[in-house]
Amino acid sequence: MVKASTKISSDPRALLLCILDEAYDRTAWHGPNLRGSVRQVSAEQAVWRPRPGRHSIAEITVHCAYWKYAVRRRILGGKRGSFPLKGSNWFALPEEITNQQWRDYVKLLDGEHKALREAMVTAPLSQLSSGRGSRREPAKHVYGIALHDTYHAGQIRTLKVLYKQATVMRAKARR
Repeated sequence: MVKASTKISSDPRALLLCILDEAYDRTAWHGPNLRGSVRQVSAEQAVWRPRPGRHSIAEITVHCAYWKYAVRRRILGGKRGSFPLKGSNWFALPEEITNQQWRDYVKLLDGEHKALREAMVTAPLSQLSSGRGSRREPAKHVYGIALHDTYHAGQIRTLKVLYKQATVMRAKARR
């Protein structure tokens, strides 16, 4: 596995890998990355919603995995429909999940990140800069996915705080 340097590089592939990794699982100046945000989340916490119609941590996690898959597919020119879950973008997940199901969602996210990273390492640079039927070249999708990870990491951190507050309020109400 090619590691991304933590130093800024003039090599476009190395720079994209650095940005991708910092948003996902490397130390970042902005605080927790996406992988760090889902760490130590329970299955109960993963499906909790601050109110009906809002996304849960589990839904955000699968959504992020899906978009890593979609960007990888654009880089490699793959066909649609090979994502492990049926659907696209936002997936209808069960209202209750087991700890194993939650771990499987996180493994899906990890696996899609690794597969995207591998596509970045192996694809010719010309393939990263060609549009392949899209208005944006794949390289722009890669730094877009890094921004996407950072955005959703913040959402997940907020949901974790709201969950904790709701748990405290429920406990007080029971007294």
